Amino acid sequence: MATETKRDYYDILGLKKGASDPDIKKAFRKLARKYHPDVNPGDKNAEHKFKEMNEAYEVLSDPKKREQYDQFGHAAFSGGYGPGGPGQGTAGFSGFEGFGRGGGAEHFRSGGFEGFEDIFGGMFGDRVRPRGPAKGEDITYSVEVDLEDAIFGKTMQVDLQREVACSTCAGTGAQPGTAPRTCPTCQGAGTVSQGRGIMQMVQPCPTCHGNGTINPNPCRTCSGRGVLPRSERINVKIPPGVDNGSKIRVSGMGGPGEKGGQAGDIYIITRVRPHFYFERKGDNLYSTARVTVKEAALGEKIEIPTVDGVVSLKLPEGVQTGQQMKLKGKGVPHLGGGGAGDHYVTVQVVTPTGLSDREKELVREFDRLNGIDPRKDVTFRGFRKRA
Repeated sequence: MATETKRDYYDILGLKKGASDPDIKKAFRKLARKYHPDVNPGDKNAEHKFKEMNEAYEVLSDPKKREQYDQFGHAAFSGGYGPGGPGQGTAGFSGFEGFGRGGGAEHFRSGGFEGFEDIFGGMFGDRVRPRGPAKGEDITYSVEVDLEDAIFGKTMQVDLQREVACSTCAGTGAQPGTAPRTCPTCQGAGTVSQGRGIMQMVQPCPTCHGNGTINPNPCRTCSGRGVLPRSERINVKIPPGVDNGSKIRVSGMGGPGEKGGQAGDIYIITRVRPHFYFERKGDNLYSTARVTVKEAALGEKIEIPTVDGVVSLKLPEGVQTGQQMKLKGKGVPHLGGGGAGDHYVTVQVVTPTGLSDREKELVREFDRLNGIDPRKDVTFRGFRKRA
């Protein structure tokens, strides 16, 4: 009797082998919105695609299952690599390559089993307990804010997509009125032993994929996953003082926990847009003040825009282009409180242009009266003459 050939999991999600975890999640969420049963009521083709992509995501989103799939394909979960199968004595041994080249115990854990605990557990007939409650996945989002919002803070709305517990099955993955059952292959341990004698190796149970339970009546809404994608808009408070790369934690709004574990968190990463007038360096602000020759020479007062409004600044007599003056505490607030940075004003003396004959005459008269030689200290006379 002919059996149905399973499609490649990467192909189902429209990905190539080696895709990153974020790419896998993004691809799944995109397809879930397209083929969800609520969006396609009565569409058998969409229902089939939804189940197919859920199966693909279940494997590719789990590092252990994905490693097995990359190595053995669909056979990794069909029992063909269990005890006595064609993979006997080889499946789960990839961790040995860590020895002899500096891999050690850490590299050993990256193979088909969990490391030394699994090896010795298999030798003496002990079983590794299935996973208990686990915290949900943390989600990261980036938002752009204006410099003004970074200085004074604001509450902004953020559109996000996350997975939430299925309301039909309350996150169990089982059709209402039913419940998952203890796996008959591993008797709830989540693992099985492979090999003979003392060389018994422990690997995830091929029937329940390490969960310790099977779900003979999967929820029709979520196809047994226990979670569904959801689009939400939440209010996020941006505190004063955020900068590029600042993290704002929104507790409990990440992915749902596993087996009763708490939900993950959302981390909002801020990016501050450049400002047309202020330049920010850390918590200090910098700006340029263009002044006239008279204002610079006589040291007059000028008005300077700051984050707290316009202030009056007294120039020192004879101030030169490039000199800086500090307005203490007029910078960006320190994130978390405790004061603020400073505002540094750089002077730029503007030389008048387009002078009339009368103005030029007055400038020459001023120069004769002033008698300053700005180059009197320059003694360098140049290099030798060119050949």
